[in-house]
Amino acid sequence: MNEPPDNEFRALPLRGQHVQLLPLEAGHHDGLVEAVQDGALWRLWYTAIPAPEGMAAEIARRLGLQQNGSMAPFTVLDGAGKIIGMTTYMNIDAPQRRLEIGATWYAKRVQRSPLNTEAKLLLLGYAFGTLNCIAVEFRTHFFNQASRRAIERLGAKLDGILRQHQRGADGAMRDTCVYSIIAPEWPAVRQHLLWQLQKPR
Repeated sequence: MNEPPDNEFRALPLRGQHVQLLPLEAGHHDGLVEAVQDGALWRLWYTAIPAPEGMAAEIARRLGLQQNGSMAPFTVLDGAGKIIGMTTYMNIDAPQRRLEIGATWYAKRVQRSPLNTEAKLLLLGYAFGTLNCIAVEFRTHFFNQASRRAIERLGAKLDGILRQHQRGADGAMRDTCVYSIIAPEWPAVRQHLLWQLQKPR
């Protein structure tokens, strides 16, 4: 397989106590199908999560975007090494040192656990610490309140709302909330995320 044009922004293994992030591979298909069935996640109307029968196409789509350098996709595993979801660096703008963390979903059993906090800590740490990004974006549907709360808990700030930004699979128009963390904010955000992981639950 060919490397993306700017392979500095490729996915690399990232590991923490609660989560592992591995570069997405076609061989992860069956584990991802099992994960997405936990909670029937594709039925949430305000998200674009692949159904089991569409997982192979979604993996191929993400790997295709990796080939042109606009995406670096990861498979997410729990601390025991079981596949529980997907996430990506997407809309990569290497010359401007900007990217978005998105297209993320997790099996229901690990939602509201430390896993997402640690995954974002690893992804943000690599983006700001190694890739020298000046900003990292997060985008979500206006009506995806759970996602908006999770993004805000990270310390990201709302840049604005793109009204009638996209048309959904059902034809309905989506308003997209755009959040970001900029490089000068990263040290404080990092301390906040570490505290979130260490505080009693």
